[in-house]
Amino acid sequence: MTHISQRVDTVFVGGRVFTGAGSAPVDAAVAVGGGRILAVADASTVRSLVGAATEVVDLEGGLLIPGFQDAHVHPVVAGALMLGCDLSEQSTAEGCLAVVAQYAKEHPDAAWIRGGGWSMDSFPGGTPTRGMLDAVVPDRPVMLTNRDGHGAWANTRALEIAGVDRHTPDPVDGRIEREADGAPAGTLHEGAVELVARHVPLATQDEAYAGLLAAQEYLFSLGVTGWQDAMIGAFPGNPDNFDIYLRAAREGSLLARVVGALWWDRERGLEQLPELEERRRTGQVGRFNATSVKIMQDGVAENFTAGMLEPYLDGCGCPTANAGLSFVEPALLTEAVCALDRSGFQVHFHALGDRAVREALDALAAALAVNGVNDNRHHMAHLQVVHPDDIGRFASLDVAANIQALWAAHEPQMDELTIPFLGPERAALQYPFGDLRRAGARLVAGSDWSVSSPNPLWGIHVAVNRAVPLAEASGAAYPPFFPEQALTLAEALTAYTAGSAWVNHLDDVTGTVEEGKYADLVVLDRDPFTHPSQEIADVRVRRTYVEGRLVFTAND
Repeated sequence: MTHISQRVDTVFVGGRVFTGAGSAPVDAAVAVGGGRILAVADASTVRSLVGAATEVVDLEGGLLIPGFQDAHVHPVVAGALMLGCDLSEQSTAEGCLAVVAQYAKEHPDAAWIRGGGWSMDSFPGGTPTRGMLDAVVPDRPVMLTNRDGHGAWANTRALEIAGVDRHTPDPVDGRIEREADGAPAGTLHEGAVELVARHVPLATQDEAYAGLLAAQEYLFSLGVTGWQDAMIGAFPGNPDNFDIYLRAAREGSLLARVVGALWWDRERGLEQLPELEERRRTGQVGRFNATSVKIMQDGVAENFTAGMLEPYLDGCGCPTANAGLSFVEPALLTEAVCALDRSGFQVHFHALGDRAVREALDALAAALAVNGVNDNRHHMAHLQVVHPDDIGRFASLDVAANIQALWAAHEPQMDELTIPFLGPERAALQYPFGDLRRAGARLVAGSDWSVSSPNPLWGIHVAVNRAVPLAEASGAAYPPFFPEQALTLAEALTAYTAGSAWVNHLDDVTGTVEEGKYADLVVLDRDPFTHPSQEIADVRVRRTYVEGRLVFTAND
């Protein structure tokens, strides 16, 4: 421990510390001053630093950890959803419709009913219909985005306003669910969402700003002190969140550390690179840094748009002609990744199917060959299906595996809408966290909220147990999902702290509890290392600090 010459503002005693520098908690206490960690030492040494103005925080047998960092999340959209017609807590079609009806009743002057958060497994075949919405809101247009962000649900009035009818062709990057006569059924997938979304009034700047602040408050309550926003641009129905983050950063209301992943427009090519570079130049204000670029290479498995090496199966188990989508043609993808890498951008991929994963890895291999080794720290999110031949390439290319662990479990969406259409052999390749770790891949972690819960402890619970917490499963018990792919508690916790700090280029100042680093810290109400792994999801955050400032305290 170095000599402490400045005032000690806070000390943490009475528990253990997961520093992130090792694989197990240590018996230690921590002193904080001036927003930095001043000492990690034995309790008597740290207590000797207490002054008249020092706050002494008793961990009461709990665990002090580095602040969680979510490496793939959409807080502005999620926060706006919390403040709008929010279906994210509903698990049935009836529940969703009741919320829509109540929201419409409470907002009689709203020209459109906007919101979302519905889950495909709440509806037969994963596709809600316009007729369902017409029954509760017949007179005003309604558009509600899917929880995973890859689809939307519209009523008849919204489809009429958009001019979407039986004669409307599917866009090249999406699909319209149809009734028997070809009329739109009410569910829109991927690029088809834009057919209606372009007619939906944008949320105002103030609404989006309020959404960001609501999201930040909620994330602090879960111990999340920083994140990477996986889409900096204009979401359907929402204004450009680039401006929202800059406003929050300039006004000092953005307390979390945020890296922004600028959206790569898949309708365009390399001509957008100068615009992205200009956004990077102007988009580094306060605790916000727009230094990454997000490329969405494919869709999702549940609507058969994730890019697969082999075709999906039909309901009878026979191969179809559909192997999903590649949103960016592979040759252009390689050209774009080489250019972005050369410009110093980090590339943040959405790659869910095994073909999309391979296309992204091939592009990164080309960039390495052309540009040489650098410190851009590219990463690939979701990784639902990874071909065994590609597992080892993550380490050899130094590409971080960005895992959304909460999805790696049996639940209705997996068992009813995914596995039957992948087949048993390919289904066994899903979310291979253990194989990636054993092959030397660097693991980072995120939630993809509002797609799923942003609670890191729930994600860690699934990473370790390969089963959803009972609270998430509505009391249902499911067997472990390919348990050989489980991580240890320390591995999962490290992915969500030091791992994500690394991918955000913040590992020199955050991600571990070490002297000199920022005091981005979280107090857990118990030490999960001393409890059964099945209880990880029961752990609660008691306090959250950003740079030594208390930003959340639980109501005891």
